[in-house]
Formats: sequence, C-alpha cells, structure tokens
Amino acid sequence: MTKYTIKRLLQSLITVLAIVTIVFLLMRMLPTDYYFTEDQVMKLTEEAKNDQLRAAGLLDPLPVQLFRFYGRLARLDFGTSRRLQSGVPVMQLISSKFTVSMRLGMMAMGVSLILGILMGVCQTLNKDRFLDHTGTVYTVFVNAVPSLVSFSLVLAFGSRVLKLPSMYSTRNPGPSSILPVVCLSLASIASYALWTRRYMVDELNKDYIKLARIKGMSSQQIMLKHVLKNAFVPLVQYIPASLLLTVGGSLLVERFFSVPGMGPLMTDAIGKYDTNVVQACVFLYASLGILGVFLGDVMMMLFDPRIRLAEKGEAR
Repeated sequence: MTKYTIKRLLQSLITVLAIVTIVFLLMRMLPTDYYFTEDQVMKLTEEAKNDQLRAAGLLDPLPVQLFRFYGRLARLDFGTSRRLQSGVPVMQLISSKFTVSMRLGMMAMGVSLILGILMGVCQTLNKDRFLDHTGTVYTVFVNAVPSLVSFSLVLAFGSRVLKLPSMYSTRNPGPSSILPVVCLSLASIASYALWTRRYMVDELNKDYIKLARIKGMSSQQIMLKHVLKNAFVPLVQYIPASLLLTVGGSLLVERFFSVPGMGPLMTDAIGKYDTNVVQACVFLYASLGILGVFLGDVMMMLFDPRIRLAEKGEAR
C-alpha cells in the first residue's frame, strides 16, 4: 500500500505540473499589450513597454522563463497582480478569497452529506412508495432544470418568504451564507441520495442479506450492520474530491449571490488578462481536484478491506 500511495502521489504531482506548464505556455502566447492596463497601452511608448517587459523577464527565452517559473512555483510564489490589484502579491489576493469559498464549501458539503445520505436511506426503506418517488422527482428536477432556474427559485423563496438576505455580506456572513450554501448543496444532495439508494438496493438483493434474514436478524440490524455500512464504502471514494472541489468555490453561485470568493476572482483575472493570478488559480483548482482523486483512492483502500493491491505492479 505504501508503494502504491507514493506512486499515486508522484503521478498527481506530475499531472499538476503538466497542467500549470500548459497554462504558462498559453499565457506566453498572448500579445504583449495584454500585460499592460488600458492607460499604459495608450500612454507608454514601445520602448517604455519593452523596458517594463524586459525588467519583468518576459522577453527572456521561453525555456529561461519556464525554468524561473518552476523555481517560483516550488516556493508558491506567483509574483504580483498586474491588472486586478496592481502590485499586490497574488497569494495575498487569493488567500482572502479562498477563505470565503472554503467556509461556504465546507458548510455546503456537510449539508450535502447529511441530507443526501439520509434521503437515500429513506428512499431505500420506502422503496417504490411515496417517499421514494418524491426523492426521485427531486433528483430528476435538480439534474434536469438549469442551475440558474433552481437558484432563482431558492432566491425568491428564501428572500420573500423566509426574509433571508439575498446577497452575501461580509458584515453579516451568517444569515447571508444560508442561500448560497443551499444552492451549492442542491446538486450534491441529489447525487449522494441517488448513489446511496442505488448501493443500498444492490446490497439488499445480495445473498448474504437473505442469509441474515434466515438467521433471524431484524431489519434494523441488517440495515445498520450490513447494508448501510457496505453501501457507504463506494461513496467514500467521492467524498474527498467533492469536498475539495466544493471548497474551491462555485463560479455560478458566487457570481449569483455576489460572494467575494474564488469564482469571481478567476473570471475577473481571465477577463483582464492578469496572467499571474490566472496561473495561481489554475494551480489551486488543479491541485484541489487531483488531490481529491488521490485521497479518494487512498480512503477506498482504508475503508474497504476487500480491496487488495496486487504484488506485481501494485495494480488495484
């Protein structure tokens, strides 16, 4: 298991490095005018522009720039913002945004896990009955209706009926976080409910459950000791990835509720061609996603004793 974990960790690091390298090269293909603000483009002469580009190292050969980028990446130094907040260190700019997205993401993930698994269990216990059909309708609705429509319904109901704040406020983060968290949770609740129900129904149809019933075990004992436990194992693989991706923030939800998180920062950086901020955001999102997949594989091995690594090649 140790060799497999180290191997998967190295693969993850190489994947992140490949992603940020591609983005770095794409950023260097942009016209040099994109490195200046509109006022600078109008006021600076070509000689002055070249002087600034040369001072920033942007006129050096591409291999030299790439090698310098790797050195700064090892120190998590992405330089300063050029256009969003000129002169402000990128990591300082991101840290304040990431904190907001992390808090909302963690809250949304907790709500999703609790409600999603409970809904899946209730659907299984009431298979082909009213609660099961209700849960299925919810799942189909969330997946079929465009996100903006469902977000608008949540906003209308929450603000008009429940009198909750319609926009996020840093001065009043508690109440103003409720509607964004609900919107972030909608799809995840449906997903966890769907998979919990599916895995539990599969477990109920297996021979060892029939044997447990013959031995006289009650339905409650069967559900708690066997069905729910074994059905939860496959879900473990997806929890880290879902958690880390949710922490990264949701572009649509954060834009919809004016949340000052990672989502608006990414789009603003792309729109204003702030290459340093774009590279940092891509590195963060790629790291979160790949780390989530890696942790999911490791947790799957830890929680499921049936999984063994083959000695040859450490293959699963």
